[in-house]
Amino acid sequence: MTYAASLTPPFGRALCAMVTPFTASGALDLDGAQRLAEWLVAHGCDGLVLSGTTGESPTTSDAEKAELVAAVREAVGDRASLVAGVGTFDTRHTVELARSAEKAGADGVLVVSPYYSRPPQDALEAHFREVADASGLPVMLYDIPGRTGTRIEPETLLRLAGHPRIVAVKDCSYDFLGAQQVIGQTGLAYYAGCDEHNLALYAVGGAGYVSTAANVVPAQLRAVLDAFEAGDTPVSARLQQRATPLITSMTAAGLPGTVTAKALLGALGLPAGPVRAPLRPADHETLDALRDAYERCVA
Repeated sequence: MTYAASLTPPFGRALCAMVTPFTASGALDLDGAQRLAEWLVAHGCDGLVLSGTTGESPTTSDAEKAELVAAVREAVGDRASLVAGVGTFDTRHTVELARSAEKAGADGVLVVSPYYSRPPQDALEAHFREVADASGLPVMLYDIPGRTGTRIEPETLLRLAGHPRIVAVKDCSYDFLGAQQVIGQTGLAYYAGCDEHNLALYAVGGAGYVSTAANVVPAQLRAVLDAFEAGDTPVSARLQQRATPLITSMTAAGLPGTVTAKALLGALGLPAGPVRAPLRPADHETLDALRDAYERCVA
């Protein structure tokens, strides 16, 4: 079985990799997180990924991660799925975060490959299995070798697909052929993790996307999938193309999507706040370019 467009993916189709709002002093802004989550759900997101890289998970504490899940669950109820980022370079710590996310009310966990240590494929597979066994939550694996230094090879994914709680992949591998091979041979729900691939991966049986750009244009990105599901491929393609300049701007000059998403959210009057060090805020020139690309996308 594959998650073709006609089937229901495990966490919804239009997922936002939500930023974590902070106050001006840098503290966790739970009220802002609730307001942002409600806005995202009201504008087309049927799932939110909390404490991913866009959510600045490397700089938030374990307690903050649990508080964030609980607060957003209170705000959105059952109107959206909540996937908690729990991946670290330490299997034991990742297991603890998965159990904490379950207690806080998450619907699933996002588990990235252990970064920096670059484990071989057998160790990587054992890591994912141990985390999946640690709680009752379904697992979305996160394949982003450009950040972690380690690819989850298609052969490893084929084996992991047999685990009853490993149900999805967030794909930032830039291996479109490998993704199609896994989609075609497993029941794993494949989510585009790079916004430029949202439509392309969906068209070959992907489940949807986990998007950073959805922080600021949730309705516009959802419309791409809706048009494709309605059978209007040309409209879907035009909508994807319309979003391309904004997607490009949000990843330009080597800036993390967290920085550009928070800059735009602040300009739009939505909760975001500053980034935590070592990240730095976008400069005025970058913000002007982002605003221009945003205005063209929503026009």
